Amino acid sequence: MAQISVSQLFKDTHKKLKLSWMAGKSGGANLLTSETVSKPSLALIGHLNFVHPNRVQVLGCAEMDYLRQLDAAALKLAINHLFSTDLAAIIVANGESTPDVLIDTAEQYQTPLFTSPLRSPELMDILSHYLAQAVAESVSAHGVFMEVQGFGVLIKGNPAIGKSELALELISRGHRLVADDIVDFFRISPERIEGRCPALLQDFLEVRGLGVLNIRALFGDSSVKPTKPLDLIIQLELAQELKPQALDRLNIKAQQETVLGVRVPKVCIPVAAGRNIAVLVEVAVRNHMLLLRGINSTKQFMERQQREMRAQMKKN
Repeated sequence: MAQISVSQLFKDTHKKLKLSWMAGKSGGANLLTSETVSKPSLALIGHLNFVHPNRVQVLGCAEMDYLRQLDAAALKLAINHLFSTDLAAIIVANGESTPDVLIDTAEQYQTPLFTSPLRSPELMDILSHYLAQAVAESVSAHGVFMEVQGFGVLIKGNPAIGKSELALELISRGHRLVADDIVDFFRISPERIEGRCPALLQDFLEVRGLGVLNIRALFGDSSVKPTKPLDLIIQLELAQELKPQALDRLNIKAQQETVLGVRVPKVCIPVAAGRNIAVLVEVAVRNHMLLLRGINSTKQFMERQQREMRAQMKKN
């Protein structure tokens, strides 16, 4: 599981959430390890087992109304209950006024305290979505990641097999580059893998003989994309190195590769002189679309062939 600091969260979301950093700036390095955003109602009255550490806690109308009706001693006790659970950060939502004792305690415990005018349900929804991506389980892979006909396609293969040249031809045909050489994949839901381009490599594609190319500058803004869900893996293999069974024209066994525990469909394309690999990739994606609709062309052909064979046997 990945993790991010509270400072990074503030940097990425303060405009959208309209956050103001009220206290606890020395706790900016606190780490967030969960996508869960909680409302600590029970913690305020001492039920600390319901509050998990290293999470963001949101104080909404109900929590602030409860705190306002307490006397000074009870208010201090309730806030101490809250901060005794090793929180990552606290956000006071709905534009609620922040008690001085809450600000002072946040400074004492070095816990970042933010305020926002957003309603707590909206704030928690946006924050949960952000954290789901920010702390998702991740892995890096070697290859070229493209958006081809709306699908996220990872092109893999041995060095010098022609991945970057293939990507360049696909871009010239109107498809989009996500990442070249290294792709960061994040599991953002149980069945969804998202590929992202490392910031250092954004917009760049290295092609042997041409060097490093700025694809955005060459082909325009529509030629690149920062992220894309992974839908299909295409493995490039030299035709002479493939085993005979791998070239079986009637092989209907689907190939898959597991990425972060999710099975992703995979197609192996033999590379040989004279083959237009860009066209084959486009057709592989179109065929993947058909398979998603339950249409298997190879299976249809084999069924037709078997019907013809049975009809011939009856005639004889």
